[in-house]
Order: sequence, then C-alpha cells, then structure tokens
Amino acid sequence: MTHDEMEQGKGPVGEGGVTAEVGTPDNPSQQVLTLANVITVTRLVLTFVFLYLFPLDINRTAAVAIYIVAAITDWLDGNIARATKTVSWFGKLLDPIVDRALIFTGVLALVIHGDVPLWVLIVLALRDLWLAIGVEYLKCFTSRPMDVMFTGKLATALLMTGFSLLLIGTPDLPALGIVDVPFLPLLNDTPAGIGMVLVYVGLVLSVTVACLYWHKGLGIKARVLAERAREGEGERS
Repeated sequence: MTHDEMEQGKGPVGEGGVTAEVGTPDNPSQQVLTLANVITVTRLVLTFVFLYLFPLDINRTAAVAIYIVAAITDWLDGNIARATKTVSWFGKLLDPIVDRALIFTGVLALVIHGDVPLWVLIVLALRDLWLAIGVEYLKCFTSRPMDVMFTGKLATALLMTGFSLLLIGTPDLPALGIVDVPFLPLLNDTPAGIGMVLVYVGLVLSVTVACLYWHKGLGIKARVLAERAREGEGERS
C-alpha cells in the first residue's frame, strides 16, 4: 500500500487495479449507524452500568452477568461487520477503546474487592499509555489506524475471560508456591481461581503485543520516510 492510499483510507489494490470492496477490513466505510457499531456502543454502555453496580454491591450477580454479556459481545460486532461487509472506520476506532474500557472496569472492580493485586491494573494502564503515545507519534506519518492484531484480540479475550471467572468466584486452585512474593497469587502460597491463570497469560500476551505494535509502527514510519525521500528526489530532478 502506498503512502497516499494510507492517507486516503483506501484498501490495497488488487488485480486489474481494483481496490478492496468498501466495507471490508482492507477498505472500511464511513458508515456510523450499523448493527456492528450499535453492538459496540451497547457494550460500552453495559461496561459503565457494571462499573456502577459492582463496586457498590447493589446487585453483584446482575453486575457480573452484565460484564459477561459485554465480554461475550466483544467477538460479535467484528464478526457481524465482516460478514455483512459493514466494517467502518468508526467501528475500527471505537472497538479497541471499548475493549480497553471493559478490561479496566473489570480489573478495577477486582482490585477494589481485593481479588487481584494492584500491580495488574498498573501494568495494563502503563501498557495502554505506551500504546497511546505510539499512536499519537504514528499520526505524524499516516492517518490510517493500525489494524488490530489477532494476538491482541486473543490477549483481550484471555483477560476478559479471566476477569469474568474471578468475578463469578470459581473455586480456588491450590497454590503452587514457586515464588515467595506476596503480590503473585497462585504462584506464591496463596490459592486463587483459575481466572488468575488466564489473567497472567493475558498480561504476558498484552505486553508482547504492545511491543509488536511499536515494531510495526516503526516499520510504517521507515517506509513513509523512505517514500517521502524518493518523492523529494523526484521533485528535485
């Protein structure tokens, strides 16, 4: 894809010079009111409803059910958008924001209730801050948002599933006792639910994906700068 195509939001050119069909992942549309986007916005609303209900212990069962429904719909909007060819720039921008909001509300509720250590929230916050800095920096070279990696979606799914299981309160697994630090439940001598295993794996993947996004972003920067240099040489010749 050329720099101009990236700036204009066009999809890659296929055989015969035809761009990807509008509404596909390679060529998102400008639509806002689509079924997929409605689901995404609904998930955001459910996230804030959960954040209101759970910490206040108004109705923990209802709050957890709302969180789980919101987490399950994470895969639904993307699949619907691709199946109906209604992938949009609005959805591509909003979906990861809603995902992060859902993750943060889940971990915040668990930290408040002492079910996960505070460092989990800190790591996720620093990871997202690092990515936000990268996104702003990349805007100097292209206006096209970076495509979501499958590994990133997997990390999000593991974290959401882990938080959901911890919110439900599944039976604890026996402590492994392989470390002697107080802030690593299950790995130390403190039992924890199976959701904690998924949280650990999701955290490792999440940080790894952040590094991959930065590597990919630096590659885009290098290509854009090289193309600009070639354009400058062509203008001078």
